[in-house]
Amino acid sequence: MGYVRVEAESGRKSYAISEEGKAFLKANRAAIEDIEARMGSGPRGRPEGVPVPIIRAMENLKLALRLRLRQGPLDPKAAEQISTALDSAAQTIERS
Repeated sequence: MGYVRVEAESGRKSYAISEEGKAFLKANRAAIEDIEARMGSGPRGRPEGVPVPIIRAMENLKLALRLRLRQGPLDPKAAEQISTALDSAAQTIERS
């Protein structure tokens, strides 16, 4: 699979698509377009039509969960509080 080639620039490696890679993309264009359509990528990789404040809030939630889970195991009470908050948020979103 020689889809890319390494190009050395000032001691740094950079990568460029090879002719084989271009041919692969051309041969698989329909599949790629299907994947892109399902992903709904808009500017900067965010789903098209999703307001920036919602993306920000989703990222904040993911970060908060990761940071909390890094602190160590959750006791049953904390796990219940977190799951209740998440369930409540999901219900609010479903009703909006």
